[in-house]
Amino acid sequence: MSGLRDRLLRLRGSSAAGAAESPGADESSEALQALELASEADGKTDNRSADEELTDPKHETVNGYADDIEVLTSDWDDTGVQIIRTAEGSFLLRETRYPLEHRHGIHQLSELHEASTGLSAFQSPVNAPKPVRLSRIGGLNGSPSGMPGTNIEAIAVKPEKVLFLDLETTGLGVGAGNVPFMVGLGFAEGESFVVQQMLIRHPAEERAMLGYLCEKLLMYSHLITYNGRTFDWPVLLNRFILNGFRTFRWEPIHIDLLHPSRSIWRNTLASCRLSHVEEERLGIVRTDDVPGSLAPAIYFQFLADGKPDPLLGVFLHNESDMLSLACLAIRFGHLLSGGLGTRVSNPTEPEELLRTGLWLEKMGAAEHAAPLFSLLEADSRTPASCLTALADRDKKCGNWTRAVLLWQKAVHMAQHASWPDWDAHIELSMYYEHKTKQFDAALALAETALELAQRRYTSMRIDAKRRAELESIHKRVERLRVKSGRLYG
Repeated sequence: MSGLRDRLLRLRGSSAAGAAESPGADESSEALQALELASEADGKTDNRSADEELTDPKHETVNGYADDIEVLTSDWDDTGVQIIRTAEGSFLLRETRYPLEHRHGIHQLSELHEASTGLSAFQSPVNAPKPVRLSRIGGLNGSPSGMPGTNIEAIAVKPEKVLFLDLETTGLGVGAGNVPFMVGLGFAEGESFVVQQMLIRHPAEERAMLGYLCEKLLMYSHLITYNGRTFDWPVLLNRFILNGFRTFRWEPIHIDLLHPSRSIWRNTLASCRLSHVEEERLGIVRTDDVPGSLAPAIYFQFLADGKPDPLLGVFLHNESDMLSLACLAIRFGHLLSGGLGTRVSNPTEPEELLRTGLWLEKMGAAEHAAPLFSLLEADSRTPASCLTALADRDKKCGNWTRAVLLWQKAVHMAQHASWPDWDAHIELSMYYEHKTKQFDAALALAETALELAQRRYTSMRIDAKRRAELESIHKRVERLRVKSGRLYG
């Protein structure tokens, strides 16, 4: 019908312009009348009422007026995004749903419901994050939204109230110049685990995305991130401030899984980066993954040429991060709820056995840590450093019987080690000196420690720290010689 209207307009123009001088003006006038009649007849199928126009999928009402919806070009088809329109503007949203039976590595997403019980340990006063006060925007100050006066330690962990967050940003700092161009959210909804990813095509869309987040975040009581307490969350809070969301108020219980990961694997894994932890401990292997470090460069290239194809790799990387974050939360939840040995296999390395037990004890799950300490004590492969660390834990708890046995075992192992340590010698010497008053035994251990230290430092540069250590051992030997001579003098 649009072609008919175009012909009609052209004929009208030609008829008006050439009526006085064209010999065929009458014929043009007759043709024009015929087209007008045809237009009126066919108008019934093309002309629409105002209500029909506003409900057409190519139109949308925003703030009381009709506006054309922007249509994405075919270049965006592979990314699976859609345009979200708000009163603040528009941004892109990509949503992926996984059935809870989906297995990512060694865990199923359905295990999140079972593991959420153990995650309640993060709510204790010792482990709960200190509230961040942002009185300028009203956020994170006081009790969680919708729960005025509620004690933060009393909020139960419900799987559907847990939100996973991961950002892709234009830089690495937390200053005002670092913009999160992609925000990834993960949450359980019904029988699915949903990953929502928001993308801004240019800085002007940031306010619309943050407005969407203001409503979304308030639906959850717990926030789970990886290094989010230091990076992701401060960056996001800065953007809320800079974009003027002064009525925003949300105070979740923030669980940053980087900290327990470091507590357990800092001496076991080569790196505690999420990509390394997931591969070594969660059985997740990524293929053709875009490194997170390249995400800013890819986004800047998109801003320059407008081609969205490379952004798909960033979407997939962020999506995998969200799934890995959920599986890591499942693992720690199983550890805290007694699933070690059943839902999660026991660590095979003594160092990890020790660190896992110490972390469980710190989190208030001492009953689950005790079996790990027993395994560590009985394992013939346990190095002297782990025995000494466990003995130090027993010393603080007043379990002197096992502490002494562990020190004695470490001292015996030092006799056959090519690079022996002398910490156990000093600790056992202190025990004999102050607890049992066995000065001769204490002196022999101190002298052995001094000999081991001098032997190690012979071929090394003696700095201030090592010199102070040698002097401390030497003073202990001299003091014990005096005490031993006084006893038998």
